[in-house]
Amino acid sequence: MSVSALAYLGVGSDKCEEWSEFAGRLLGMQQVDRGGKSLTFRMDDRKQRLAISGEAGDTLAFMGWEVDSCDDLTMYANRLENTGIEVAEGSRALADRRCVEALVCFRDPEGNRVELCWNPIVDTEPFRPGRPISGFKTGPLGMGHAVLHVRDPAPCVKFYTDLLDFNLTDYGLTPYPLYFFHVNGRHHSFALVGSGGAGFHHFMVEYQNLDDVGQGYDLAQHEEGLIAYTLGRHTNDFMTGFYANSPSGFFVENGWGGRVIDPDEWEPHETFDGPSFWGHERLYLPEQTRGKLRRMRLDAAARGVRGPPISQCPWLYSEIAGT
Repeated sequence: MSVSALAYLGVGSDKCEEWSEFAGRLLGMQQVDRGGKSLTFRMDDRKQRLAISGEAGDTLAFMGWEVDSCDDLTMYANRLENTGIEVAEGSRALADRRCVEALVCFRDPEGNRVELCWNPIVDTEPFRPGRPISGFKTGPLGMGHAVLHVRDPAPCVKFYTDLLDFNLTDYGLTPYPLYFFHVNGRHHSFALVGSGGAGFHHFMVEYQNLDDVGQGYDLAQHEEGLIAYTLGRHTNDFMTGFYANSPSGFFVENGWGGRVIDPDEWEPHETFDGPSFWGHERLYLPEQTRGKLRRMRLDAAARGVRGPPISQCPWLYSEIAGT
């Protein structure tokens, strides 16, 4: 796979004070002072993972996807241009702002800005989290995952799989279309919600320690309206966590214990049990919609649907055993 990981995200927002508090104190990212009105944050040894533009808008500004080699940038640019998609080579100044060696830029069928980048810069200074955490699960798995609202999933599914080589992991059609894609061993680094809308649904950060999620949940409960989804566990990637309302109106998933798959052996399939085994009460939704999702959880519980216990999950057990 030439696209190997979600490298970084950019948010168009002028709510810099709110984002400083949210990303630093709640999520535990390290704010980096680069001057000007924009904000940038670290999650690991990479120089930059999240950027806040300082401009009004409160939406996804760009997604940065890492490729394996500089030649991949040319290959993808040619492939996209051959289908009539306009591709721009990132300037040296833009590459410096993104903290990468090189990049190309274009837009997906819904108008979202996509950037393919090569050779992200590693910081010489150690990562210093904004609150005491054990760190984020990144490395070859990337920053986490990003999820977009789409009006019609079909053109985007074709775009990301046929042109960018994303791999479909699984999909569900009830109570609304959901498509999940992997580019490495992380169960999904990207997903589409066929909500009929547009824009950013959420991004996910995964912690090394479940207690980091729980302590963040405690922090979030002290601020009215900060929790969007209560604590719960997903059916497809087995992630345990909660969702917070970001300062820009979309969500951020705070998770632990995500499933790691073998991309060479994986077979895409349809799922039928809904998004969550338990929890994840969507506090922002009207009761009628919440009720549909709640009934799906209760039905799964009545049928005894469970995720594997930790002792049978190598990806979780290895974390606990420290191997």
